[in-house]
Amino acid sequence: MSEAKAGHAEERARWRAQLREEVLWPAQRICDAHHHLWNHAGDEYFAAELAADVQDGHNVLATVYAECGSFYRESGPEEFAPVGETEFVVAQDHELLRILGRSLIRGIVGFADLTRGRAAEDVLRAQIEAGEGRFSGVRHAIAWDPHPDIVNHQRNPPQGLAAQPAFIDGVRLLGSLGLTYDAWLYHPQIPEFAALAKAAPDTVVVLDHLGAPVGIGPYADKSDEILAWCRSELTALAKLPNVRVKLGGIGMTVFGKGFHRLPVPPDSNAIAAVWGQHIRFIIDTFGPARCLFESNFPPDRRSCSYRTLWNAFKRIAEPYSQAERDLLFHDTAQAVYRFK
Repeated sequence: MSEAKAGHAEERARWRAQLREEVLWPAQRICDAHHHLWNHAGDEYFAAELAADVQDGHNVLATVYAECGSFYRESGPEEFAPVGETEFVVAQDHELLRILGRSLIRGIVGFADLTRGRAAEDVLRAQIEAGEGRFSGVRHAIAWDPHPDIVNHQRNPPQGLAAQPAFIDGVRLLGSLGLTYDAWLYHPQIPEFAALAKAAPDTVVVLDHLGAPVGIGPYADKSDEILAWCRSELTALAKLPNVRVKLGGIGMTVFGKGFHRLPVPPDSNAIAAVWGQHIRFIIDTFGPARCLFESNFPPDRRSCSYRTLWNAFKRIAEPYSQAERDLLFHDTAQAVYRFK
């Protein structure tokens, strides 16, 4: 890591450390339904960093890893390269067992090229074997936007990927193997996701990060308008019984809330004030049995600490019963990703 990038990482850590709240509801069981592990320069996040976060007061019993292109195989057939990421995550979970005295990563959402359609089964079977009981599904991002200010996913998906017949066959294949499909997209693509969910009714499909209501570029300063549009589309989407929604990603800078620019980190009350109404709308529309909270760390730590983020989620979930909270924070994730 360069000195400049190391210095930036230390600066952000000091920024987050300015605020340290008391943990709310410390006994609340949590499954962090979406996080990454990677070696991005200046933003490394491995087992040690994850362990430090989950030990910082909240009762995190399990996590679900979401693919991010980490540690692919560097030899062998190209289509099998993503199996290296699953092997890496299993090794990291073994390290977590050493640090924490228990396994933590109970689900792995990896990658397989779903544009191969049913031919992707060979890679999926290899992923299941490599996962040692943890491999739960695939995330193949479709995030695409025509505006130059919006950075499309690193795989550079084409416009309309979710409507390609081979891709639809790949998503159907996941369901036949007992695996889920996770989608990272931008909010204008929610109707495309709905069409895909309808075309693959036997596959549980998961909409990541609230459906990503973008707040930069052409979408800047239009939050009320965009969230109103999203609510209309999400209401229609909720009619499809195979859809689940991840509640998180709210610290990502692409959402345009500017938390990362504040002189001191926002507290959980401030975060809940910004996102609470929209997240509660999603919970009320889909029901707690179809919604699951996620940290999306480390991307979201640009805006706050792990402790503050989960406090914000708990403030947002305050109106719900304990049984509903258990679903939102733990049990729905366990059911979606099928771990014991």
